[in-house]
Amino acid sequence: MDRSEVVQARAEVTPATVNRFWRQAGAARWFNGGAEFDQACRQALGAAHHAAARNEYSAWMASAEGALALLILLDQIPRNLYRGSAHAFATDALALQYAERALQQRLDQQIEPELRAFIYLPFEHSEALADQQRSVALFTALGIKHYRDYAQAHLEVIERFGRFPHRNAALGRISTAAEQAWLEAGGGF
Repeated sequence: MDRSEVVQARAEVTPATVNRFWRQAGAARWFNGGAEFDQACRQALGAAHHAAARNEYSAWMASAEGALALLILLDQIPRNLYRGSAHAFATDALALQYAERALQQRLDQQIEPELRAFIYLPFEHSEALADQQRSVALFTALGIKHYRDYAQAHLEVIERFGRFPHRNAALGRISTAAEQAWLEAGGGF
């Protein structure tokens, strides 16, 4: 994709296009999409992710649908674009800031429950214990059991290790013996 194509792609992206893509993908692909879905994300939203990372879409925080789209671009899409790489987590801190703003503005309450989870996932993806505890509280209040269970599982990993060991290789961190044993036993998300 040359520069003019990137500019054109960015110009065509709106919160509605991001959210339509995500809704149409559906839950089965959101969390278990594989290489084909990663490529679809790259083609449809790769340039938009980079624009969001440069804060070019910060005005989207004026609406619930805009906040949802921005958080999908910053928290979910990099996990599809850069699976297994440190880049997958590069915009997590920015996503967390926007998620906090969305909650302060109560924008999450305007999003249907299944998609509201994407407003909350930046807390679940954080390695800070307080964010993990908040994630569990948010997902418990949401009332969707599988999201609450995943939030609880993430919290337990942070309580045990203080970080997500399955990220260690991508982030260039050395695993402790306990983390390595956990990973070898199938630990990870």
